[in-house]
Amino acid sequence: MISGAEIMVKCLQKEGVEIVFGYPGAVICPFFDELHNTDIKAVLVRQEQNAAHAASGYARALSKVGVCVATSGPGALNMITGIATAYMDSIPLIAITGQVKSDVLGRDVFQEADITGACESFVKHSYLVKDTADLPRVFREAFHIASTGRPGPVLIDVPVDIQQGEIEEFTYPEKVNIIGYKPSVHGHPMQIKRALEMIYASERPVICAGGGVLTSGAKPKFREFIEKTGIPVVSTMMGIGIMPSDDPQYIGMLGSHGRKAANITVHNADLIILCGARVGDRAVASPDQVVEHANVIHIDIDPAEIGKNMKTSIPIVGDMRNVLNQLLKDIDYKTPSGWIEQVTLWKKEYEPVPDRFDGYVEPKSFIADLSGMVRAKAIMCADVGQNQIWCANNCRLRDGRFFTSGGMGTMGYSVPAAIGAKLARPSRDVIAVCGDGSFQMSMNELATIAVEKLNIKIIIMRNTVLGMVHELQDKFYGSRYAVTELETVPDFVSLAQSYGIEAAYASSNDEALELSKNMLKSDKPFVLVCNVHPGTTSI
Repeated sequence: MISGAEIMVKCLQKEGVEIVFGYPGAVICPFFDELHNTDIKAVLVRQEQNAAHAASGYARALSKVGVCVATSGPGALNMITGIATAYMDSIPLIAITGQVKSDVLGRDVFQEADITGACESFVKHSYLVKDTADLPRVFREAFHIASTGRPGPVLIDVPVDIQQGEIEEFTYPEKVNIIGYKPSVHGHPMQIKRALEMIYASERPVICAGGGVLTSGAKPKFREFIEKTGIPVVSTMMGIGIMPSDDPQYIGMLGSHGRKAANITVHNADLIILCGARVGDRAVASPDQVVEHANVIHIDIDPAEIGKNMKTSIPIVGDMRNVLNQLLKDIDYKTPSGWIEQVTLWKKEYEPVPDRFDGYVEPKSFIADLSGMVRAKAIMCADVGQNQIWCANNCRLRDGRFFTSGGMGTMGYSVPAAIGAKLARPSRDVIAVCGDGSFQMSMNELATIAVEKLNIKIIIMRNTVLGMVHELQDKFYGSRYAVTELETVPDFVSLAQSYGIEAAYASSNDEALELSKNMLKSDKPFVLVCNVHPGTTSI
């Protein structure tokens, strides 16, 4: 005989899971007890939301499914924000939650919450397991759904009696056959032909690359495509890292917080090729104005995203890697030199010059210098707020990755995501950048970093305000700073040191860079607190 909890663990082993992030509780104890007897590493985070964020960082770093676990009621509910964050950014997660006994469901017993109902609008699918014998099928389907098509989180809610129940033997399904779930992975040949004809007719093309290019593993094919055609590239925030920041063809991030040159390029193009990007309101505020003068080819694995925010001339539904292969097979096109020269001129002309304040770190140039000091393939995890924009526009990654919460904009993301990324890629430099507001949403994870001995470097931009909202209040609310001035913040250096983590303050760029040199040489975690002037703007 084999218990449901043991089946759950065996399912994870069959899927090649090596690490799970979670927080235990009574009704998930059978699972954790079985997990304790295996080689699967269980990382104890200090709050359940951070389990989902850490699993997200792990999934993004390895391009595989991340796993997070919580108990019922408040444990599961705490994980909701992390699940929704993964959903908005198409990150493949399996969220396992314990649940109260099946025979008391619906009676509002201790720590009961309808987590499948609560998460319905931001998971790809959810399961409330009602029979121990269903567990192998459920886990097999869940991993398949999370990792295929447009990736995303899948929730598995398992009552404690299902974990404790027993069946005679364990058999893991070899195949998955879900009626109604058959993602299209190859672009339609006629649409590919039409797209090629439209590219050939264009004189001012631009590619807008989003997170879908990275999620699909299409980065090498994407580079091959742009090198062959010479088409300039802008990216959404989720697409940062698709190209080296200093590549001549890369113009920068577009949008309300992006590079002016990138926005001007898009608004003057006659063809926009959207690759794995939904171009939400932060990327293109007025899509109707853009499509007045430009054709749009939109490539995405999710048909629901095509044309949702910007009218599309030619829709192509398929996996990005496959579609790029189809285009590369027959394309014979070179971007007109005059357009390339014009875009290059805009890139130089609109290079921003940041304001500096004596006695403070200027964060934009510091991020540029710091990211240039790290090794190739480094991972930078940016939080949400001004620090996110400073990183997005100024990081100079060389074949590295940029992780942030793009769609949901979840504060407190960077530190737990860096934990997941470092456990996934222990040999790479991993840096978390956050503001003093967002850091205080996840600073309890310093304990996880200390216990796991993770060589993560944390940069805290300390400006004593909730910077992004403070900036909005300055522009649109008559400088009435309602509930955005932190007034007092912890002594972050002493806080880090209380966990046995080295830390230091910097009040100038020279000081910050000198400390960074020593920080990057160290094989231990480090917290660098940069004093930033409250008047420093996001762009």
